Amino acid sequence: MTQQACIELKDLKLRTSIGTYQTGDVVPDEHLLNLTLWIDAELVFIKEDGMAHVFDYDPLVQEIDRLANDCHYETQERLVSRIIYACCMHKEIQSLDISLRKGPVHNNSGTLGVRLQLDQLALNQLKQGL
Repeated sequence: MTQQACIELKDLKLRTSIGTYQTGDVVPDEHLLNLTLWIDAELVFIKEDGMAHVFDYDPLVQEIDRLANDCHYETQERLVSRIIYACCMHKEIQSLDISLRKGPVHNNSGTLGVRLQLDQLALNQLKQGL
């Protein structure tokens, strides 16, 4: 039997500054992060309760918050890239799917975002390059 496990972070509202806008442009009032992290199933399907048996995602969430507030970003892509590098610091993360979207985009509606998926091979290559 194959087991897969993931941690899902959905619609995390980031306090961040992204983009350059002219007078009259629609300025987004929110940036929402979705992050799915695939980890070893043994870190979810545990025999006994306790933080020592699971992946502690709280430090990663704190680092994402720090990165979001770290500076002004011209692009969503740069913040996403920095978050991916932060994920590389956690050996438990085997692969990931990340998306960041902003809204509203036009006529006080819509969201627009970027998404990137890194499989285990791609993430391992990235980790080795650090």
